[in-house]
Amino acid sequence: MKLSELAEQTESTIERGSPDLEITSTAGLSLAGPADVTFLANPKYSPQIAETRAGAIFLNENAAIDRTDIAVLRAKDAYVAYTLAMRLFFPTPQLRPFIHPTAVIDPSATVANNVEIHANAVVGANCVIADGVRLMPNVTIYDGVTIREGSTIHSNSSIRENCEIGRNCIIHNNTTIGSDGFGYARTPDKKWLKIPQTGRVVLEDDVEIGANSAIDCASVGETRIKSGAKIDNLVQIGHSCTVDEDALICSQTGLAGSSHIGKRVILTGQVGIAGHLKIGDDAVFTAKSGISHDVEPGKVMSGIPAFENRDWLRSTAAFRRLGEFVQRIKRIEKHLGLK
Repeated sequence: MKLSELAEQTESTIERGSPDLEITSTAGLSLAGPADVTFLANPKYSPQIAETRAGAIFLNENAAIDRTDIAVLRAKDAYVAYTLAMRLFFPTPQLRPFIHPTAVIDPSATVANNVEIHANAVVGANCVIADGVRLMPNVTIYDGVTIREGSTIHSNSSIRENCEIGRNCIIHNNTTIGSDGFGYARTPDKKWLKIPQTGRVVLEDDVEIGANSAIDCASVGETRIKSGAKIDNLVQIGHSCTVDEDALICSQTGLAGSSHIGKRVILTGQVGIAGHLKIGDDAVFTAKSGISHDVEPGKVMSGIPAFENRDWLRSTAAFRRLGEFVQRIKRIEKHLGLK
């Protein structure tokens, strides 16, 4: 691909370099070769520019570069431009319509012609599988499930009964959508009586769920993951939760039941959300935060229990000096004759 075409496709501008330069792939600064385009988004990696062998580089509009032997593509966001370039050079493989002879499809299921259904996949009664859907090997689709256009379910994943998967969703390996919510009533003799889980899970369009994650169905009603939300590997979403549009949930995070996660919220790794909480739009939670109360929109939270990040930073700075403070107090007490 010529540099001029790459610039057009990535909404960037050629600042330096021949428009006819051939670019054949993408790579990071340290791995790129003369036919690759790379990027710099974080200034802390600027020293790597001196060593890179890349033929071209995406830079933010205000980023400086001393080298004159590298073609420069200016972009409003270099990382977004680089991502667009990666999507050009590494497109999703085209659909190959077929149904493997070992797949088991209930006669009552409605399956479009333009689908991929691989070996040992199972499609239950009254399911609807739309155009462009991929079911990879050993996928299990329970009764009454709808999977809309362009979605991919990777190997060994299960979609439980009556769930709905929107358009262009991706569900990675060994994930379960619609597993029973964790609900039990305690009897007078202190035994646990399982509460029937009669609801379902709905994934709206363009949702991606990582590997080895679980999204529980509601006991009544639904658990809903709204359009554009992205959920990492090893995430647990409890029954009756709602995750709003474009939220980002990172690995090993857990949501207890009936919590509501707002639009564009970011939950980084190992965050815990207690049940029945409301997290406002655009809130951010740093790693290992434990949330026990509602959080207002736009807040940045840290710690266990979580409180505002700027206060947490001051607290952790003071915590590192506790040993010093103890020694000071002991000296003061000794000086005052208190000990």
